[in-house]
Amino acid sequence: MSHSIPVIRTLAPKQKPADESKLAFGQLFTDHMFMMDYVKGQGWINPRIVPYAPLQMDPSTMVFHYGQSVFEGLKAYRCADDTINLFRPHMNFERMNLSDERMAIPPLDEELCVEAVKQLVRLEADWVPSAPDTSLYIRPFVFAADPFLGVRPSNTYHFLVILSPSGPYYPQGLNPIDVYVEDEYVRAVKGGTGFTKCSGNYAASLLSQANAYKSGFVQVLWLDGIHRKYIEEVGAMNVCFVIDGKLVTPMLNGSILPGITRQSVLETAADFGMEVEERLLSIDELGALYTEGRVSEMFGCGTAAVISPVGSLKYQDTVMTFNGGQIGPVSQRMYDTLTGIQYGRLPGPEGWIEKV
Repeated sequence: MSHSIPVIRTLAPKQKPADESKLAFGQLFTDHMFMMDYVKGQGWINPRIVPYAPLQMDPSTMVFHYGQSVFEGLKAYRCADDTINLFRPHMNFERMNLSDERMAIPPLDEELCVEAVKQLVRLEADWVPSAPDTSLYIRPFVFAADPFLGVRPSNTYHFLVILSPSGPYYPQGLNPIDVYVEDEYVRAVKGGTGFTKCSGNYAASLLSQANAYKSGFVQVLWLDGIHRKYIEEVGAMNVCFVIDGKLVTPMLNGSILPGITRQSVLETAADFGMEVEERLLSIDELGALYTEGRVSEMFGCGTAAVISPVGSLKYQDTVMTFNGGQIGPVSQRMYDTLTGIQYGRLPGPEGWIEKV
């Protein structure tokens, strides 16, 4: 179904970056954004593309006080033939509606959201960079908009999509990162909001992230909130291990984000002929397997970084080093395959790529 979305064009277009090879991540934004409003009794109304601009909000706006907000992240990729690809965008809005449901936010029309993204990216096509490892990052988000102090779901919401031409998420690119295991704080518990992309999940991770940076680490590996021993995920990414030649990742349990890149990694590993295991994996079992020489690689996977190899993992007084601190063959092949599909260099499974 085609949706006609009205467009108000900016009268003051921004200057585009002169050197795309120096693009940072998430710091520069394009000329336009998509907006849509929700009013109780009317539903989602007034979809439109407007100039990117600050929002005017009342100090009592509910999102500031009660945190009712969710977001997504996906990318647009410029191919060698100058066409633009989206990677499994419907999955993002399916997941957004899962987050919406948990956060008592009215569901979105997923088809309209994908069409809105396509129309916005089409309008901003000149902002999609072409330098290696660059992309146009796409950030859809919803927040509670009632000017009201009181703990209840909002009666009004705003849904926006903003765009950011970006370089690699980690400045070191595909070089392995160092991670430590968080054993004091927890990120989420089953029955909570861990499986959603709600803003509060990320706020709860910031202290540990800051402590990691101070100690020379790039990311934090979270353990489960009940037993404090089962591996869950790494900061902004799901996590995978190569154990005895198998691809092993923590099973989804209600406190782990069902990553779209994670799902793509599992499906791609099966295409490689690898055995795939989604299961409980305790940090102690990982340590024992590592001591026995059975863990050859560890990597994170997510939209922002795609594949991020882990060079070392510190747990209490023990440091595990994977593949000599270098990217491993499975991580490299997975990165090459997924980015090859995303940028149109390799054919992918049916339905994975949608043209803008």
